[in-house]
Amino acid sequence: MQTKKEVTIRRNTRVPMRDGITLSADIYRPADDGEYPAIVVRTPYLKTSQIIFDTATYFSERGYAVIYMDVRGRGDSDGEFSPYRNDGIDGYDAIEWVAEQPWCTGAVGTMGGSYLGRIQWLTALTKPPHLKAMISAVTPSDPFVEWPTGLPNTQHICWTYMTSGRVMQNIDTVNWEKVYDHLPFVDMDEAAGFHSKIWREEVSHTKRDDWWEKICYQNKFDQIDVPALHISGWYDDEQVGTPLNYMGMTENGGSESARKSQRMLMGPWPHQINRSTKLGDLDFGADSQIDLNAYQLRWFDYWLKGMDNGVMEEPPIDMFVMGENEWRQESEWPLARTNWTTFYLHSKGNANSRFGDGWLTTDLPATAELEETATDQYDYDPKNPVPFITDLISHQIGGPDDYAAIERRDDVLVYSTPPLEEDVEVTGPIKALLYASSNCKDTDFMVKLLDVRPTGFAQRLTDGMVRARFREGMDNPKLMEPDTIYPFEVDCWNTSHVFKKGHRIRIEIASSAFPKYDRNLNTGDVLGQTTEMKVATQTIYHDSEHPSAIVLPIIPKE
Repeated sequence: MQTKKEVTIRRNTRVPMRDGITLSADIYRPADDGEYPAIVVRTPYLKTSQIIFDTATYFSERGYAVIYMDVRGRGDSDGEFSPYRNDGIDGYDAIEWVAEQPWCTGAVGTMGGSYLGRIQWLTALTKPPHLKAMISAVTPSDPFVEWPTGLPNTQHICWTYMTSGRVMQNIDTVNWEKVYDHLPFVDMDEAAGFHSKIWREEVSHTKRDDWWEKICYQNKFDQIDVPALHISGWYDDEQVGTPLNYMGMTENGGSESARKSQRMLMGPWPHQINRSTKLGDLDFGADSQIDLNAYQLRWFDYWLKGMDNGVMEEPPIDMFVMGENEWRQESEWPLARTNWTTFYLHSKGNANSRFGDGWLTTDLPATAELEETATDQYDYDPKNPVPFITDLISHQIGGPDDYAAIERRDDVLVYSTPPLEEDVEVTGPIKALLYASSNCKDTDFMVKLLDVRPTGFAQRLTDGMVRARFREGMDNPKLMEPDTIYPFEVDCWNTSHVFKKGHRIRIEIASSAFPKYDRNLNTGDVLGQTTEMKVATQTIYHDSEHPSAIVLPIIPKE
């Protein structure tokens, strides 16, 4: 066991950037004259919290210089805050400044989650010579990967207000329910009582274009040559980025060494990872919460201090299997032994609500034999969207909530398996393929995967959506021809969950999930700028020529 070192703190150290402005950093380091590897953490959320003090002290006591820095335009740092726009080059300058300090060995790592995670990737693209390792947690993806609507997600206006100005704004004083209901979408800043140039510029770029490309990184992994530890939770509302980044680096990283130097940790956690064993009504057990600081310390000890601690000899993935509520180590993602199993939609034409006649099996649709009908239909009214169960602030969007009450609605199609005869593990990415038409030029389709207990509790596991105009890509919007059948691929992200014997596998299909996603007004007009709404009549097809289905990654029992 290492002897803990006394820590000294130097606050509001001015770190120069290449354009002459200075950013503010608090520097924690051992209180002797030695040289130590450094960990750089840059944040828009201010460097003054108790958790920052505790984390920085933990690593500094164990032989690291830890530098917490306010990003440009936030807290005590100079300049103007423009989310992600300057963070790549500012990160380069910060790392290289730290590496030159007399108390630094020249080995620098980066750490942090959410915004703090994404800017590490933007920094890595600038290739700082002294960047040796990263820990990137709950990391947002490129624009429109998580929110493929052409607009920011609705609750992003809450984050935009919280980070407006230099200090943290009090988001508890705003009636967010009223704000989210406001149209036109672009004016939600004014509805919240402030004006945001940033918000309005983001809303004005309604497809993936050159403006967004400047802050993209997930199409550039071949330019990144850094070992990375990727961390997230199955209920993280930005979860999809972590497996994508892990796969992107293991398959396309900038060198063979980088491709072999990726590790992933996935817990049963929300965006605020590892804070509790409980989430909503679920308790995942005492083992679900780990000593995360110690876990991260091993990573940095290996890459920044050269300790032969075995971290790279272990399987690269630590993941928590929900339902079984146990940790397991794996060698790849997705798992090589996955049995990709297609579950097809069936009904007698009335799958509306959980009281309808929709069912889900691995049998292909066969109308004549099973006395099925080929379609289900519902009306989607943007004035009365299907609720997505969530807190109204932006800290965490959704969880393992019970959707049984939501499934009473006729604008929600429900398809369930019979009660399972044995436990079924689903671990991996979830994809759905819908064949659908609408009487409108543009609309949305949502797919949700749930575990239905014998009590009727319908636990959300994961979900996804597609906006019809973006069915061919976020850079290629095309309106629909009304009443024409189109195939729609829906990315429902990832999970690791065991459906227990007697439970049912269920999917829901709807055309809204509000306020997680903005309401499609169904007009086909310019996104975010209008108030006119239309009611859309939606048809879901499930015949032999249009076999709508969801593909589940079933893991065989060993």
